[in-house]
Amino acid sequence: MSDLVVATDGRRKCGWPVGDPLYESYHDAEWGMPVESDAGLFEKIALEGFQAGLAWITVLRKREAFRSAFSGFAPEVVAGFGERQVRRLLGDAGIIRHEGKIRSAIGNARRTIDVIEEHGSMAAYLWPFAPRRWKAPRSFADITAVSPGSQALSKDLKRRGWSFVGPTTMHAFMQSVGMVNDHLTGCHVRGRCESARIAVARRHTG
Repeated sequence: MSDLVVATDGRRKCGWPVGDPLYESYHDAEWGMPVESDAGLFEKIALEGFQAGLAWITVLRKREAFRSAFSGFAPEVVAGFGERQVRRLLGDAGIIRHEGKIRSAIGNARRTIDVIEEHGSMAAYLWPFAPRRWKAPRSFADITAVSPGSQALSKDLKRRGWSFVGPTTMHAFMQSVGMVNDHLTGCHVRGRCESARIAVARRHTG
């Protein structure tokens, strides 16, 4: 697979999603675009946790089922899940039925509420971990699996009692929600994501 390709829609883009319409749509419209809502950020952390050890496309294909099963990832609702809901989720063939990850998502929802109470919002807590500068990758070889920001975020989340939030998982999360912009130089999405990233970072870090 080439690093940067011209897809069937005639646009230059990162090569990793090309050939799968769902993956391309995710790349073009969502990956790397800043997320600020509490539910949106909690959803991405939860799904990255479910993705651990699997391909992201597997999670992406199940996302609507996940949203239904986890009440739209409203943290205040998921935080109230108990054993009855755990049993229901373990019986839901539409999602990834991993008990440890299910319990982690519920526990992390409770930690999300704690963060919101302390900082006012998830974005106010998370976005200061975003680097002020991020070098544009020219090829896949320039993209790292971890970063100083993801290591610091992982350490702080674990201190707060979160789980399935290792530095590699948190770097993937930061890529997904636009805290870092890993669209390749020349990708048609890169400029739009970068402008939005800078605006959001300034709003939360000054």
